[in-house]
Amino acid sequence: MKIIDIESWNRKEHYEFFSKMASPYFGFTTEVECTKAYNTAKENGISFFAYYLHKSMVAVNSVDELKLRIVDNQIILFDEVHGGSTIGRADGTFGFSFFHYSDDFETFNEGLQKEIKSVQNSTGLGISNDVLPINHIRHTTIPWRSFSALLHPTNFDPKECIPKITFGKFSIRDGKKYLPVSIEAHHGLADGIHLAKYIEEFERQLSL
Repeated sequence: MKIIDIESWNRKEHYEFFSKMASPYFGFTTEVECTKAYNTAKENGISFFAYYLHKSMVAVNSVDELKLRIVDNQIILFDEVHGGSTIGRADGTFGFSFFHYSDDFETFNEGLQKEIKSVQNSTGLGISNDVLPINHIRHTTIPWRSFSALLHPTNFDPKECIPKITFGKFSIRDGKKYLPVSIEAHHGLADGIHLAKYIEEFERQLSL
C-alpha cells in the first residue's frame, strides 16, 4: 500500500478537476474475443463465468490506476484489489458477494464458488457494500443479452472511487465468440488509456 503525494502527483489537476463534479465517473463499452477462453473452460469442466472473472481480476491488478482509492481525503495505491460481484438466485433476485484475489485460478475459484453458494442460499442484498474493503472492484454480469451500452445507478458522491465492470452474454460472429464489457472509473484517478490497458490485458489473458 502506498500513499500518493497529491502535491507532486502528475494527476493533481485532473484529480481536483473531476473531484468537483457530482458524478466523476466515466467509461465505455466494448467487446473482447473470448473464443479460446470459452473452449478452455468447457474442455476442463470449469465455469466460464469463473474463468473469465479471474482473467478480469488478473487484468485489473495489472493496472495501477484501477488500484487507486480515495481514503480519508488521501489517494492510496493498493498492492492488489479483490473482487466483488452480483450473484443471481433461482428466485430471480441477486445478492452482492466478495472474494479474495489470487493469481492462481484454482485458489481464486475455490473462494468464489463458496461465496456463490453462500449468496444463493441467502436473501436480500447479501453482504453490504458498506462493509466491503475499499480495495475491491465491482463486477456484475447480464448473462441473458449482449449489449452495446449500459447505465449504472449512482449516488452522485464525488468520493465514490471503486471501478465498475459489467459483462454480458457473448455473441458469435464468423465462428468467434465476443464478450461485451463495460468499464467505469473515477476520472480523477484514471483516464481512457488506463481503461484501455485493462481491456487489452483482459483480452490477452482470455487468449492464453
